[in-house]
Amino acid sequence: MTRIIFLPLNALAAIVLALTFTGCASHATQHEFQAMSDDEFADLKKSLLFTADDERYLRMSRDVLEPNVEELLDVWYGFVGSHPHLLASFSHPTSKQPDMDYLAKVRLRFRAWVLATADAEFDRDWLDHQLEIGLRHHRLEKNKTDGVVAAEHIPLRHLIALHYPITTTLKPFLARGGKTEAEVSGMYEAWRKAVLLTTILWSQPYVAPKDY
Repeated sequence: MTRIIFLPLNALAAIVLALTFTGCASHATQHEFQAMSDDEFADLKKSLLFTADDERYLRMSRDVLEPNVEELLDVWYGFVGSHPHLLASFSHPTSKQPDMDYLAKVRLRFRAWVLATADAEFDRDWLDHQLEIGLRHHRLEKNKTDGVVAAEHIPLRHLIALHYPITTTLKPFLARGGKTEAEVSGMYEAWRKAVLLTTILWSQPYVAPKDY
Protein backbone atom coordinates (compact mmCIF):
# COMPACT_ATOMS: atom_id res chain seq x y z
CA MET A 1 0.00 0.00 0.00
CA THR A 2 1.40 3.41 -0.98
CA ARG A 3 2.14 5.52 2.06
CA ILE A 4 2.31 9.27 2.36
CA ILE A 5 4.72 10.67 4.92
CA PHE A 6 3.17 13.32 7.11
CA LEU A 7 4.84 15.74 9.47
CA PRO A 8 5.99 13.80 12.55
CA LEU A 9 3.75 14.24 15.52
CA ASN A 10 6.67 14.77 17.85
CA ALA A 11 7.64 17.82 15.88
CA LEU A 12 4.16 19.21 16.39
CA ALA A 13 3.92 17.82 19.88
CA ALA A 14 0.70 15.84 20.40
CA ILE A 15 -3.68 15.38 18.11
CA VAL A 16 -5.08 15.63 21.86
CA LEU A 17 -6.71 15.37 25.05
CA ALA A 18 -4.76 18.34 26.18
CA LEU A 19 -7.26 20.21 24.24
CA THR A 20 -9.59 18.15 24.76
CA PHE A 21 -9.45 19.50 21.75
CA THR A 22 -7.18 22.12 20.21
CA GLY A 23 -9.17 25.07 18.98
CA CYS A 24 -12.50 23.57 19.88
CA ALA A 25 -14.68 26.62 20.43
CA SER A 26 -18.16 25.32 19.89
CA HIS A 27 -20.26 26.53 16.98
CA ALA A 28 -23.11 24.10 17.58
CA THR A 29 -25.35 26.67 19.22
CA GLN A 30 -25.49 28.60 15.92
CA HIS A 31 -27.49 25.78 14.39
CA GLU A 32 -30.70 23.95 15.05
CA PHE A 33 -28.87 20.87 16.29
CA GLN A 34 -28.67 19.91 19.93
CA ALA A 35 -26.81 16.93 21.32
CA MET A 36 -29.14 14.13 22.28
CA SER A 37 -30.49 13.97 25.79
CA ASP A 38 -29.09 11.65 28.44
CA ASP A 39 -32.16 9.42 28.08
CA GLU A 40 -31.75 9.22 24.31
CA PHE A 41 -28.07 8.40 24.72
CA ALA A 42 -28.92 5.67 27.25
CA ASP A 43 -31.37 4.15 24.76
CA LEU A 44 -28.77 4.34 21.97
CA LYS A 45 -26.27 2.42 24.08
CA LYS A 46 -28.92 -0.22 24.75
CA SER A 47 -29.54 -0.59 21.00
CA LEU A 48 -25.80 -1.06 20.53
CA LEU A 49 -25.51 -3.52 23.44
CA PHE A 50 -23.01 -1.14 24.98
CA THR A 51 -22.63 -1.92 28.69
CA ALA A 52 -20.58 -1.09 31.75
CA ASP A 53 -18.29 -3.98 30.79
CA ASP A 54 -17.51 -2.18 27.54
CA GLU A 55 -16.59 0.95 29.48
CA ARG A 56 -14.34 -1.15 31.70
CA TYR A 57 -12.59 -2.67 28.69
CA LEU A 58 -12.15 0.74 27.08
CA ARG A 59 -10.45 2.02 30.24
CA MET A 60 -8.28 -1.09 30.24
CA SER A 61 -7.22 -0.26 26.68
CA ARG A 62 -5.89 3.19 27.53
CA ASP A 63 -2.62 1.99 29.06
CA VAL A 64 -2.21 -0.37 26.11
CA LEU A 65 -2.87 2.21 23.41
CA GLU A 66 -1.24 5.34 24.82
CA PRO A 67 2.38 4.14 24.32
CA ASN A 68 1.48 3.09 20.76
CA VAL A 69 -0.88 5.86 19.75
CA GLU A 70 1.54 7.60 17.38
CA GLU A 71 2.19 4.38 15.49
CA LEU A 72 -1.54 3.71 15.37
CA LEU A 73 -2.11 7.17 13.91
CA ASP A 74 0.63 6.49 11.35
CA VAL A 75 -1.37 3.46 10.19
CA TRP A 76 -4.61 5.43 9.97
CA TYR A 77 -2.97 8.39 8.24
CA GLY A 78 -1.17 6.05 5.87
CA PHE A 79 -4.54 4.60 4.93
CA VAL A 80 -6.08 8.02 4.31
CA GLY A 81 -3.00 9.20 2.43
CA SER A 82 -3.07 6.22 0.11
CA HIS A 83 -6.62 6.98 -1.05
CA PRO A 84 -6.98 10.24 -3.00
CA HIS A 85 -10.73 10.47 -2.37
CA LEU A 86 -10.04 10.50 1.40
CA LEU A 87 -6.99 12.75 1.24
CA ALA A 88 -9.11 15.24 -0.71
CA SER A 89 -10.83 16.21 2.54
CA PHE A 90 -7.54 17.77 3.65
CA SER A 91 -6.50 19.18 0.28
CA HIS A 92 -6.93 22.51 -1.48
CA PRO A 93 -9.94 22.23 -3.81
CA THR A 94 -8.06 23.84 -6.73
CA SER A 95 -4.43 22.75 -6.38
CA LYS A 96 -5.44 19.35 -4.96
CA GLN A 97 -2.39 19.54 -2.70
CA PRO A 98 -2.80 18.30 0.89
CA ASP A 99 -2.50 20.98 3.56
CA MET A 100 0.17 19.53 5.84
CA ASP A 101 -0.50 22.00 8.66
CA TYR A 102 -4.20 21.11 8.57
CA LEU A 103 -3.35 17.40 8.63
CA ALA A 104 -1.07 17.93 11.61
CA LYS A 105 -3.75 19.79 13.60
CA VAL A 106 -6.38 17.18 12.82
CA ARG A 107 -3.94 14.46 13.82
CA LEU A 108 -3.58 16.07 17.23
CA ARG A 109 -7.36 16.02 17.65
CA PHE A 110 -7.51 12.44 16.39
CA ARG A 111 -5.02 11.45 19.07
CA ALA A 112 -7.18 13.24 21.60
CA TRP A 113 -10.22 11.30 20.44
CA VAL A 114 -8.42 7.95 20.89
CA LEU A 115 -7.45 8.73 24.47
CA ALA A 116 -10.79 10.34 25.35
CA THR A 117 -12.62 7.27 24.04
CA ALA A 118 -10.34 5.00 26.02
CA ASP A 119 -11.04 7.07 29.14
CA ALA A 120 -14.72 6.19 28.62
CA GLU A 121 -16.08 9.28 30.34
CA PHE A 122 -19.32 9.44 28.38
CA ASP A 123 -20.66 12.43 30.27
CA ARG A 124 -22.54 15.51 29.06
CA ASP A 125 -19.37 17.38 28.03
CA TRP A 126 -18.24 14.39 25.97
CA LEU A 127 -21.67 14.00 24.38
CA ASP A 128 -21.89 17.70 23.48
CA HIS A 129 -18.42 17.54 21.95
CA GLN A 130 -19.40 14.68 19.63
CA LEU A 131 -21.92 17.00 17.97
CA GLU A 132 -19.13 19.56 17.56
CA ILE A 133 -16.96 16.93 15.88
CA GLY A 134 -19.82 15.96 13.58
CA LEU A 135 -20.30 19.60 12.58
CA ARG A 136 -16.61 19.84 11.73
CA HIS A 137 -17.06 17.05 9.19
CA HIS A 138 -20.12 18.72 7.68
CA ARG A 139 -20.17 21.81 5.44
CA LEU A 140 -21.74 23.74 8.32
CA GLU A 141 -18.40 23.89 10.15
CA LYS A 142 -15.81 22.14 7.96
CA ASN A 143 -12.52 24.13 7.79
CA LYS A 144 -13.65 26.80 10.27
CA THR A 145 -11.78 25.56 13.34
CA ASP A 146 -8.41 25.72 11.58
CA GLY A 147 -9.23 28.48 9.09
CA VAL A 148 -8.16 26.43 6.09
CA VAL A 149 -9.18 26.18 2.44
CA ALA A 150 -10.00 22.54 1.76
CA ALA A 151 -12.90 20.33 0.69
CA GLU A 152 -16.02 21.88 2.18
CA HIS A 153 -17.69 18.65 3.23
CA ILE A 154 -16.95 15.03 4.11
CA PRO A 155 -19.63 12.73 2.64
CA LEU A 156 -21.54 10.72 5.20
CA ARG A 157 -20.88 7.49 3.30
CA HIS A 158 -17.13 7.78 3.96
CA LEU A 159 -17.66 8.78 7.58
CA ILE A 160 -19.58 5.54 8.08
CA ALA A 161 -17.29 3.39 5.93
CA LEU A 162 -14.19 4.34 7.90
CA HIS A 163 -15.58 2.45 10.90
CA TYR A 164 -14.20 -0.77 9.43
CA PRO A 165 -10.55 0.20 8.75
CA ILE A 166 -10.34 2.10 12.02
CA THR A 167 -11.49 -0.82 14.14
CA THR A 168 -9.79 -3.59 12.15
CA THR A 169 -6.37 -1.99 12.46
CA LEU A 170 -6.83 -1.47 16.20
CA LYS A 171 -6.74 -5.12 17.18
CA PRO A 172 -2.98 -5.76 16.73
CA PHE A 173 -2.25 -2.76 18.92
CA LEU A 174 -4.60 -3.99 21.65
CA ALA A 175 -2.67 -7.27 21.69
CA ARG A 176 0.55 -5.49 22.64
CA GLY A 177 -0.34 -4.91 26.27
CA GLY A 178 0.28 -8.38 27.63
CA LYS A 179 -3.42 -8.92 28.36
CA THR A 180 -5.13 -12.29 28.17
CA GLU A 181 -6.82 -13.36 24.96
CA ALA A 182 -10.21 -12.78 26.61
CA GLU A 183 -9.19 -9.27 27.65
CA VAL A 184 -7.92 -8.40 24.17
CA SER A 185 -11.19 -9.67 22.72
CA GLY A 186 -13.16 -7.63 25.26
CA MET A 187 -11.20 -4.47 24.48
CA TYR A 188 -11.64 -5.01 20.76
CA GLU A 189 -15.40 -5.50 21.00
CA ALA A 190 -15.68 -2.43 23.21
CA TRP A 191 -13.79 -0.37 20.63
CA ARG A 192 -15.95 -1.68 17.79
CA LYS A 193 -19.00 -0.46 19.67
CA ALA A 194 -17.39 2.83 20.71
CA VAL A 195 -16.35 3.74 17.16
CA LEU A 196 -19.81 2.92 15.85
CA LEU A 197 -21.33 4.91 18.72
CA THR A 198 -19.28 8.00 17.92
CA THR A 199 -19.95 7.62 14.18
CA ILE A 200 -23.68 7.66 14.91
CA LEU A 201 -23.26 10.79 17.02
CA TRP A 202 -21.08 12.50 14.39
CA SER A 203 -23.72 11.81 11.74
CA GLN A 204 -26.32 14.02 13.44
CA PRO A 205 -25.69 17.17 11.33
CA TYR A 206 -26.21 15.11 8.17
CA VAL A 207 -29.77 14.14 9.11
CA ALA A 208 -32.91 16.22 9.52
CA PRO A 209 -33.57 16.55 13.28
CA LYS A 210 -37.02 14.96 12.94
CA ASP A 211 -35.42 11.92 11.28
CA TYR A 212 -32.35 11.54 13.49
